[in-house]
Amino acid sequence: MKILFFGDSITDMNRNRNVEDGCIWSYGNGYPFFVAGELLKNAPDRYEIVNRGISGNRIVDLYARAKMDVWNEKPDVLSILVGVNDVWHELANGNGVELDRFEKIYSMLIEDTLARVPEVKIILCEPFVLHGTATDGNFEAFTQVYSYAAVTKKLAEKYGLFFLPLQEKFDEAAAKFGPKPFLYDGVHPNVAGAALIAEEWLKLFNENIK
Repeated sequence: MKILFFGDSITDMNRNRNVEDGCIWSYGNGYPFFVAGELLKNAPDRYEIVNRGISGNRIVDLYARAKMDVWNEKPDVLSILVGVNDVWHELANGNGVELDRFEKIYSMLIEDTLARVPEVKIILCEPFVLHGTATDGNFEAFTQVYSYAAVTKKLAEKYGLFFLPLQEKFDEAAAKFGPKPFLYDGVHPNVAGAALIAEEWLKLFNENIK
């Protein structure tokens, strides 16, 4: 079973693009590493796990590279996490992706992927945000991510895909311990945050796909 993780820096997390897929450094330091470790320790002959996250990506960037990084790879399971940069890039430099365009292009990505890899099982992961050094200067504007999360859930329901909720889990963790152990700047996971995503991802996978 080939599992492909597709997304932005939260998925990328400094993965080494110059090593062979399956090498420890190919997974990066985020949740794909934790997922790979859990699955491969028990069934290294069953799973092939590939990280195709690229830092800074928005939904338009994912669609632009879908042929090379997803369709040509023909995964059995495709996990997508995107959305925060569509907001963040707008706030930073006016180059974000408006909510209606986010929905249109995400729909295109899903439809075109299902047309080219019809047997693939797709997991749409909820984008999330917390208070932190990257977000506190304009946190109210960053809460637009909640609307992008709602669109992500809507698309999962529309196309009959799996949806992985994450914002509530991060909110609960931050309420108990503060946000920094989980998202070191309000966007990017610390070790605990990456482990939290992986734990929720594996629950969904083990219950529905495995």
